[in-house]
Amino acid sequence: MKQNSAKIGHFLAIVNVYKEMNQLGDLHSFIEEPKYGKKGEGAEPDIYCSFRKTPFFIEVQRTIYGEKQMNDKLARYADLFNSGILPDSPHVLILSDQRYAIDGEYPFKIFQAESFTLFIQSLKMVTFPEPIKINSGA
Repeated sequence: MKQNSAKIGHFLAIVNVYKEMNQLGDLHSFIEEPKYGKKGEGAEPDIYCSFRKTPFFIEVQRTIYGEKQMNDKLARYADLFNSGILPDSPHVLILSDQRYAIDGEYPFKIFQAESFTLFIQSLKMVTFPEPIKINSGA
């Protein structure tokens, strides 16, 4: 990699995700930029990991993708899932300041957050409403 490569910021962002995950604990595996298929044709996540025994493909988006680019990327993930070569079914997590409108149905869950920490915090914030008490009126 060249000293002034545009990829440096991207790799530093991946390192920051790794550091966040380690601080939050229970990181079982972390593989940077695994390739599934030919370059540009197959799924190419920035990260494959298993966190709290849950597999994830993570996209670290530092640049804004257009709708077509994001849909093409997700279609490659769908092709990978439908191929049956994966032993598990990772969720897809998009880490970005940009929120993407995700169209279509996919054979996996898609999450979006600004950071891995905020993603985990959003899971903890899920609450259920209090049950409604009904008087029997007697």
